Amino acid sequence: MTGKKNKKIVATIECRMTSSRLPGKVLMETCGKPMLELQVERLLKVKAIDEIVLATTINTADDPIVKLAERIGVNYYRGSEEDVLNRVLNAAQSCEGDMIVEITGDCPLVDPQITSQIIQLYLRNECDYASNLDPVTFPIGFDSQVFSVELLVLADKETDLPTDREHVSWFIRRQPKRFKKLHLPAPQDLEWPELALTLDEFEDFQLLKTIFEHFYPKRKDFTATDIIRYFRQ
Repeated sequence: MTGKKNKKIVATIECRMTSSRLPGKVLMETCGKPMLELQVERLLKVKAIDEIVLATTINTADDPIVKLAERIGVNYYRGSEEDVLNRVLNAAQSCEGDMIVEITGDCPLVDPQITSQIIQLYLRNECDYASNLDPVTFPIGFDSQVFSVELLVLADKETDLPTDREHVSWFIRRQPKRFKKLHLPAPQDLEWPELALTLDEFEDFQLLKTIFEHFYPKRKDFTATDIIRYFRQ
């Protein structure tokens, strides 16, 4: 669409070591690799994404995330722990991005196919924002949101609300009359919004570890469909 062609697409992964419920969760290992590295591997399969940047914090506790980024060859940006909106914005700008694919570090099972579909939904239509979150129909953990850097610059200038600063896209999502949102619904075989596949607590880690170990390394490209089929069997 006009204004969206030839734009640089940057995926930002919000990640830090100081999670209150499960400290250090993004670097907990399975299959011989940290969860965050496995997540990056999956995002690298999204052809439309030009660069990936780990949006972490200036806290010394997050030095290991920086070391991981350097080891696996992806970008990183260090910003405020509390002002996540500004951190994500600056992370995307540090890579000279025009569009943001916002991903959180607690979604290591992010599905490249689903993320690609959301990017194309955004690119091919007149809209300000595209996601699979409004409403949630997929299992939680395959979340992706797409919007322009320009729109996040606007949000950064206009809002001081703590909820907006903490939840990056909330400024956009809470104003449906001002910003046009598009939603990717789950196909029938993937419709399971009650299922949570995010990394929040130790029990979640055990579940995600089981999933990765079932498929990896023979099937590094396993999809949400594969995961749901495995669950239902």
